[in-house]
Amino acid sequence: MNLHEYQGKQLLMRYDVPTAMGILVEDAKEAIPAARKITEAKGIETWAVKAQVHAGGRGKAGGVKIAKSLKEVENHASDILGMRLVTPQTSARGKLVRKVLVEQGIYYPGESEPAEFYMSMLLNRETARNMIVYSPRGGMNIEEVAEETPDQIFTEDIDPVAGIQPFQCRRIAFNLGLKGDAFKNMLRFIPKLVKAYHENDATLIEINPLFKTSDNQIIVVDTKMSIDNNALFRHPDIIEMRDIFEEDPMEVEAGKFDLNYIKLDGNVGCMVNGAGLAMATMDIIKLSGGEPANFLDVGGSASARRVEEAFRIILKDKHVKVVLINIFGGIVRCDRVAQGIVDAYKNIGDIDIPIIIRLQGTNAKEAKELIDESGLKVQSAIQLKEAAEMVSKAIIY
Repeated sequence: MNLHEYQGKQLLMRYDVPTAMGILVEDAKEAIPAARKITEAKGIETWAVKAQVHAGGRGKAGGVKIAKSLKEVENHASDILGMRLVTPQTSARGKLVRKVLVEQGIYYPGESEPAEFYMSMLLNRETARNMIVYSPRGGMNIEEVAEETPDQIFTEDIDPVAGIQPFQCRRIAFNLGLKGDAFKNMLRFIPKLVKAYHENDATLIEINPLFKTSDNQIIVVDTKMSIDNNALFRHPDIIEMRDIFEEDPMEVEAGKFDLNYIKLDGNVGCMVNGAGLAMATMDIIKLSGGEPANFLDVGGSASARRVEEAFRIILKDKHVKVVLINIFGGIVRCDRVAQGIVDAYKNIGDIDIPIIIRLQGTNAKEAKELIDESGLKVQSAIQLKEAAEMVSKAIIY
């Protein structure tokens, strides 16, 4: 589950992780009062107005603006609210901005030069340990830094038993080029970040930039945070942070019926039971010359009702030109799946795209009889290769 920037910062602040002060705004008229509150608290008269969407690259796309007057704060908020923000991490249609974060300016006079760093926490799958990835060259062009100067990207694996060690924190601070108070503040910062990551069952905390202010404070200016869906039952407060407007509507609908659904960009809808079989089915679709339109696992104990809903969700995708249903009856009986298909046909009405069904395993014979007696215009296959050939012909047709 992805969080907005302001939500990630709320969680970090619970662990005393220093963050830039910001106030969420959903109406441009609220922007000036928010900016005034920040000025009263911080004595700073520059602000950032930041679009709150689940996507990176907001700055280059015009979703982050710097304001040097209260009028500019309101104007920027008015411009960003309601815009469709298109970044490299969104579709061509972009994402609608429904709220912005008015935040304190981070550049102000002081005794030292400010600096932007990059830091993230995530799982190192090669070592099966969590790790910190960091760079002294943070900011909007971190992807270019990783590509052109990989020697400026550092990593630190964290022992799952001992945790982050003081010598590791010192090494991170040295590699970032810190000294004096900034060095000491970084040593305090890192253990708090690690604790926030672990206790919230995060899969990612990305901070870019992690900022050293001109008075040597270390603060979070921007963050992305993702939480492990399988651990959300432990965090009811985080569940309440879910923003369904940032998710694909069909994926949201699928979740209501406990369907594992992920929308893709292809033309062949597929319904499968079991993640492994789903991946194999998607490979077969690609080998047949098609592109999977979705990943959809109805689960091992799918009811006829759940199968019907899965069918409806697939058919809502206007890009789907053919549907392949590939079920191996183990825990889930093939006749139950077949009944769901028959019910969906009857309830939905005319379906003008080819439907290819492969049912094998428990009660496959009964399932075939159900399909045959229903009079549905479907094609049935026994072997997966045979089903793939049918998909190929249907795409060409």
